[in-house]
Amino acid sequence: MNSRHSSAAASQRPSALASRFARLRAQTEALARPLSPEDCQAQSMPDASPVKWHLAHVTWFFEVFVLERFEAGFKPHNPAFRVLFNSYYNGVGDKHPRPQRGLLTRPSMAEVLAWRAAVDQRVLQLLQRLDEAPPGDALPEILALVELGLHHEQQHQELLLTDVKHLLSLNPSDPIYAPAWPLASVAPVRATWCGFAGGLATLGHTGDAFHFDNESPRHSHFLRPYALLNRLVTHGEWLAFVNDGGYQNPRWWLSAGWDWVNAHAIRAPLYWRQEPDASWTSFTLHGRVPLDDHTPISHISLYEADAYTRWCSATCADFEGARLPTEFEWEAAVAPAAQGAESVAMGGNFLESRALHPMPVARVREGLLQALGDVWEWTRSSYSAYPGYRPWAGAAGEYNGKFMANQYVLRGGSCATPASHIRATYRNFFPAETRWQFTGLRLARDA
Repeated sequence: MNSRHSSAAASQRPSALASRFARLRAQTEALARPLSPEDCQAQSMPDASPVKWHLAHVTWFFEVFVLERFEAGFKPHNPAFRVLFNSYYNGVGDKHPRPQRGLLTRPSMAEVLAWRAAVDQRVLQLLQRLDEAPPGDALPEILALVELGLHHEQQHQELLLTDVKHLLSLNPSDPIYAPAWPLASVAPVRATWCGFAGGLATLGHTGDAFHFDNESPRHSHFLRPYALLNRLVTHGEWLAFVNDGGYQNPRWWLSAGWDWVNAHAIRAPLYWRQEPDASWTSFTLHGRVPLDDHTPISHISLYEADAYTRWCSATCADFEGARLPTEFEWEAAVAPAAQGAESVAMGGNFLESRALHPMPVARVREGLLQALGDVWEWTRSSYSAYPGYRPWAGAAGEYNGKFMANQYVLRGGSCATPASHIRATYRNFFPAETRWQFTGLRLARDA
């Protein structure tokens, strides 16, 4: 990382960063605690990783990027781990093939946890020495790398949960990760349009707080007048699309989407199942449950989200002209409110709520609802660099920039995202067919 991204971390004492480090590392292990060693070993598909690998990889990050460079007399805990738990950092060296992560029966779960404990102790000792010594030239970079590592860990906290959900969904016994079902009966929230004037918007991260390189630099973007739906699209609304034959009608689909639907025989969102009585259920981290009409739809691909907007525009008079928003429309609408007193009201459920499922609107007010949390919102924007973008220096520069092709941007975070990790300028990105994350949508249209 270069100095542009170090000011926020460098402005805090190492002791404060150490406290956050210990807390977030413990949170990751707490997420794995309800799982058996067998649960933590398995890999359900190439896009997902075993829980044991997640626990190891985030530890690898701190050992390779922090300890290897800045710990006096550094020695690796186990030299083999440098290759086994590298993800995509080509500048660091060789990697174990991603689709074969589930075959790494060794090291054991116990050995990975012991490695985590050893690295935690060494990082905390490094931060303590920095706290007690006069500031040196390396201090800003060390603190910035630890800060990056913590946000990286929070990303993997979310991935751990979504990967576990996919894994457990393949078990015909419908196993339960979290026993308590959080959903309570609520009244539906009427869908209304929120209009925005458009014009020249200034977008991208500003200030010294942590942000990823793909959120900057601050730049201008012209927007035509537009509107966003006040709330997220719900399961009940999506069920109407399914019942109307939406997955069988090529009229609604992009060509690549129609090929994808037919190649994989897709007839409903991921985790939906039609029961013998024709009702629909969905697999959740709380087990298999009936669909709730008022919860936000999740686990849909960009192809599905786009097809729904076309169907909705053609069949629902109140939603004529519906489409997916651009990421610039989304940020211009959300960022000003997210910085003020409205941010709590406009937010939904995050990891800390322990709902682990998109929830209905709990508090009705004017303006956008659940703009942050519950589900990642697909946009129609291809993932690319902002004008003037420069990746971070060194191996950390591989974090975001090299993925700027054949991906689409999602905004807002989900029910599995830690609240302190998300912000209005955050740019998530996935290929169009991705749907194992908590991905949903909010309608937009021209005003």
